[in-house]
Amino acid sequence: MTEQHTAAAETDTTAAADPHAFIAGLPKAELHVHHVGSASPRIVAELAARHPDSAVPTDPEALADYFTFTDFAHFIQVYLSVVDLIRTPEDVRLLTYEVARDMARQNVRYAELTLTPYSSVRRGIDDRAFMDAIEDARKAAEDEFGTVLRWCFDIPGEAGIVSAEETLRLATTDKLRPEGLVSFGLGGPEIGVPRPQFKPYFEQAIAAGLHSVPHAGETTGPETIWDALLHLGAERIGHGTTAAQDPKLLAHLAEHRIPLEVCPTSNIATRAVRTLDEHPIRQFVEAGVVVTINSDDPPMFGTDLNTEYAVAARLLGLDERGIAALAKNAVEASFLDPAGKARIAAEIDTYTETWLAP
Repeated sequence: MTEQHTAAAETDTTAAADPHAFIAGLPKAELHVHHVGSASPRIVAELAARHPDSAVPTDPEALADYFTFTDFAHFIQVYLSVVDLIRTPEDVRLLTYEVARDMARQNVRYAELTLTPYSSVRRGIDDRAFMDAIEDARKAAEDEFGTVLRWCFDIPGEAGIVSAEETLRLATTDKLRPEGLVSFGLGGPEIGVPRPQFKPYFEQAIAAGLHSVPHAGETTGPETIWDALLHLGAERIGHGTTAAQDPKLLAHLAEHRIPLEVCPTSNIATRAVRTLDEHPIRQFVEAGVVVTINSDDPPMFGTDLNTEYAVAARLLGLDERGIAALAKNAVEASFLDPAGKARIAAEIDTYTETWLAP
């Protein structure tokens, strides 16, 4: 039985009474968080002011109403309106650097940030300038904040095969491929966007040394997760919420140690799950599936990574050691090098023991 499973199996009486302070200082890694979706209200408002032809509010307070979603389709509509604010390399650099700053404030030591370069390039940003902007921000963030960023380039599924071709080109062309790129993903709507059609692009990305991390099973059934595993070579699953409906799938994920990138508040905001108490995270853990906690598009969903850990702690009945074990899951499931993983895991252990010392 895993440490995570053991912690979750405890009764709620062992859970940390108020885990927020412990979580705030806990060193963390995040594996499922979107570039544009991480723009804080302050940054979104600043970008909207730069581009006044947009429908996005320029008042940070008005963004709370703007980011209230009726369903997943409405979320995508709003998300794309924010994507449209990223029009210049300077916009890209500002957003990336400020996202890293917000992560550092939460003691995020390492993050794999999902970018959709197709959306920026087709809006007229030069592909080389895009790569230079994200790399400049990445290096500055690591130097100034100590937060290590790596990239996942994802296909916007709603844009079809043409976006897959372009994303693959941007991810695998030697003169373009950024140093920080580690993985290849697939996002956007799942309904009406079959996963198998993207198989050739994932095969080429994997052959080029990238890891496979598609979204699946967020708003569709377990069959989409099977498709991601069997056709796209998925090493982790983004969301995977409906895996709970298929015991064979849960057993497969557990046996092969394929982690789920779980984003509880996101699933409620997009109506993928009705309420937090109905979220299947506990079923995942009880089945022995590796679970990582993530924020997805935090400002859009009125959350952050610290809040997501607090939500998970409540749903799983975790004490401080259980929360720390959950944080170490993300480190182990990451594509960070072994020395980097060992360093952050040691930080988590030291922090936890110091916190619990009499």
